[in-house]
Amino acid sequence: MHIPYRKYHGTGNDFAVVEADALRSERSRFGVEVCEALDADGVLFLDLDRRTDPPRVGFRLFQPDGSTASMCGNGARVAARWAAEVTEEREFVLETPAGDRHATVDGELPVTAERDTRVTVEMGTPTFDPEAIPVDAPGPVVEEPLEGFEVTAVNTGVPHAVAFVEDIDALDLEAVAPPIRHADRFPEGANATFAEPGQDVAFRQRTYERGVEGETQACGTGAVAIAAVAGRLGFVEPGAELQIAPPGGTLDVRVPAGESATLAGPTTFEFEDSVDFAETDR
Repeated sequence: MHIPYRKYHGTGNDFAVVEADALRSERSRFGVEVCEALDADGVLFLDLDRRTDPPRVGFRLFQPDGSTASMCGNGARVAARWAAEVTEEREFVLETPAGDRHATVDGELPVTAERDTRVTVEMGTPTFDPEAIPVDAPGPVVEEPLEGFEVTAVNTGVPHAVAFVEDIDALDLEAVAPPIRHADRFPEGANATFAEPGQDVAFRQRTYERGVEGETQACGTGAVAIAAVAGRLGFVEPGAELQIAPPGGTLDVRVPAGESATLAGPTTFEFEDSVDFAETDR
């Protein structure tokens, strides 16, 4: 069978978007095959309901290793852009496994393939609660030694272990991140996120993503995690808008104390195509 998809990226974090009705079974295997073929960070299965105001978008992300992720900030921004292309609406509610997330298309309507479109998405309230992350600890894990780094654990829709470093470019991420990502203290694993104070931006970012099992050009939940931890440690004022720069571009992040964080940045349409996929579960 032929499965159509549209390819997008948000600050270099790239996804194939598939309408949910196109494939209801074997999505995990499909995600593995498509991510490998496209060198993508994930496949988004999206289901649009126009009957509500604002429209609602069912959101499921399958990663290169076949696993799912409860939340993905740049994937959520891509989902809202896709929905805006279909509906010419500006506001949406994304139904993610981490909860409903409100998204707003900030750029000009109608959205066209030729230009980038800025999208802002609510990311939920970050939590340092060990049970919610989850992390094996009697209390919040804040600047605790782990695999040679001072790590703070936070959940921003998915678990992150955040460490601030002096020279982010000097890190051999493929060597230093996996021991943190697979540390026994994280029963479900964790994304390993590193940050360095920047000159033109608040922080530079590199993230080794769980499920991708490698470094990505951007990670939205990781950018929010950096901002949340920076606020917790007193590096920044809570609620301040911060520019955080992963390798793929710059993201704008706000983490008000006790309130939902927001993530904003550009989204880009790349191309559309279809892929042959043989279902085996019929």
